Amino acid sequence: MRRRSFLLGSFGTLVALIGAGTAVYATLPVIPKRPTPGTDDALGWIAHHEGRFVLTLPRIEMGQNIATAFKQIACTELNVGWETVDVSFHDTGLARVRSTVGSESIMLFAEPLAQACASLRDALMRGERQGLVSVEPRPREQLRTFARHGEIGRTAEIVQGREIVTGNALYASDIRRPGTLFGRVLRAPAMAEYVSKPRSWNAEAARAIPGFIAIVEDCGPDIGNAKGLGIIAERPGVLDRVVEALDVVWQTEEPSTGFSPDAPVDVDRCPLEETPSNIVMDGGPQPGSWDVDLKFDIPFAAHGAIEPRAAVAEWAQGKLTVWAGTQDAFFIRDCLADTFGVSTEAVTVQSCRVGGSFGGKTTCTVEAEAAALSRVAEAPVKVQWTRAQELAFAFHRPPSSHRIRARVEDGQISDWDHRQVSSHIIFTSAVVPSLMQQATDALIGDGGVARGMSAPYIIPRAKAAYDLVRLPVHTGPWRGLGAGPNGLVIESAVDEAALAVGADPLAFRLAHINDERLAAVLKAVGDMSAWTTWRNPAYGPRVGRGVACGIYKDVSYAAVVAEVEVAADGRLGLREFWCAHDCGLVINPDQVNAQCEGNLMWSIGFVLHDHLPMESSRIVAETFIDAPIPRMEDTPKMTIKLIEGTDSPTGAGETIMACGPGAIANAIRAATGIRPTRFPVRTS
Repeated sequence: MRRRSFLLGSFGTLVALIGAGTAVYATLPVIPKRPTPGTDDALGWIAHHEGRFVLTLPRIEMGQNIATAFKQIACTELNVGWETVDVSFHDTGLARVRSTVGSESIMLFAEPLAQACASLRDALMRGERQGLVSVEPRPREQLRTFARHGEIGRTAEIVQGREIVTGNALYASDIRRPGTLFGRVLRAPAMAEYVSKPRSWNAEAARAIPGFIAIVEDCGPDIGNAKGLGIIAERPGVLDRVVEALDVVWQTEEPSTGFSPDAPVDVDRCPLEETPSNIVMDGGPQPGSWDVDLKFDIPFAAHGAIEPRAAVAEWAQGKLTVWAGTQDAFFIRDCLADTFGVSTEAVTVQSCRVGGSFGGKTTCTVEAEAAALSRVAEAPVKVQWTRAQELAFAFHRPPSSHRIRARVEDGQISDWDHRQVSSHIIFTSAVVPSLMQQATDALIGDGGVARGMSAPYIIPRAKAAYDLVRLPVHTGPWRGLGAGPNGLVIESAVDEAALAVGADPLAFRLAHINDERLAAVLKAVGDMSAWTTWRNPAYGPRVGRGVACGIYKDVSYAAVVAEVEVAADGRLGLREFWCAHDCGLVINPDQVNAQCEGNLMWSIGFVLHDHLPMESSRIVAETFIDAPIPRMEDTPKMTIKLIEGTDSPTGAGETIMACGPGAIANAIRAATGIRPTRFPVRTS
């Protein structure tokens, strides 16, 4: 029996044992399906008609410009000009594809697309102009893409780049259907796990507002335990006035145990002699004193996508069509079919360009709200969350608390103990009910929390383990998942171990590495930054440099040197980044560079900005002022070198999260002599 089958079977047994009296757990939640793309599937991605080609993207375009890379592959294999291939976004009429997550698009989809395009090219050369084409798989080295022909490895015009600049690219919030109305679902200002519902509201005052349409009590599924109250208006500008006039009074039931936003998780509450529930590395460190003993606390963080989530829904003759900015149109379709009691064939979800996701637009929320309001209104309805709703009702990066200890003998780390407490990422509480989450905790843990927890160094006796805590704030995937927090604390501890024995941090790392690709990026970033010859300036502001490296999902590699400046008043600023990045075969170097730059900016946010203010019962952040993201003024000079350590593409979207934050933290330590252990780093 496969582990997944066993897991699903365990879920079924668990649900059966709960009994009919607890209807809330009577059915399993919709589970995302993640099929591996194949060459036969890829035939549905490319079509030919009268000398032109249509490439239907099997992935969501959310700013990573995967459309450009896929078009480069198509043009290369078809051996046609750039202007002959049109690109369209898929809907759920396409054969199911997996959600756009995990930096997988080029890694998993490039070869199937190349095989399909090569087979179509051969068919056209044989004079076949009608009917379906059969894929004739060929060795990878015979594909033009992997031989780096045509458009591969070159700069290309960004697909829809001109449309974005001129405002013609369609996001979900741009969709307008004839007779479109506008909706919003209000929820209590309370954490999602607390039971809440509307108790009373001023319907008469709302009806007096010009443009008001309706108040909807049956407004779609709850978010967690938060029941909503829907409103519909003729124009989007009316919605805020209706909300104010309604003056909803909310009923909220908070658990008696309470919740401390300052310390939702604390690794030191678990006695050191007790082993956490989930083991990642079990090397059995020897007892004795430690040269490094550090505790790190990392807070909640929002995704900070510039575009709040939005959807347009329209019912017609019992069928539902939804235009959505989502990372998984098929999962949204399945959820909507389940929610509204119709077949999946009766639901079509059209994917739209997404204005940033970073793992945050994977669950069904605004889509169900729009569908529920549309069904009542008998008209198309658009729902777009406000920034305050994004911060209050989306899921967020979970907080984590880490204790890392290391012992150094003869200049080498001999013993290592890393334990952490965090909340759920893969089995997010935004989707998985409590008892089912307990089952996953006991059976397989949470791979998102564990990601990057295995230190990429030679350590004879290394242990890493974690515990999971369900929190009243929904948590889930955030760019890189656990790779960011784990990379930060691991690279900080390795840096401190080097300092403890007076070793150069870069040389110390190289002495602990037996992976050629990791050593290559580390040596490259050392050369780029003149690491061995650079000296801290004798005058002016304090300046420090830090280095870190990491492996993402065992396939992609990066190393970063960061240079920070500390002003006399304590303010921190990034002066420069150097980065060496190895994601294997590079289709479009400009776009990989852009991903690297984006990750480096995320690293700045991670260390200096990211937090989510909350009180004991609610998230109080409402704007980017409350939950800040890096700004243009935070942007330093960046020098990036791309290394192709393998002929296969291995993914670029999140790799630097494994080392970028660590490099910044180590630079702060070098500049100030103080090791940052609580984040974000405060300068006053």
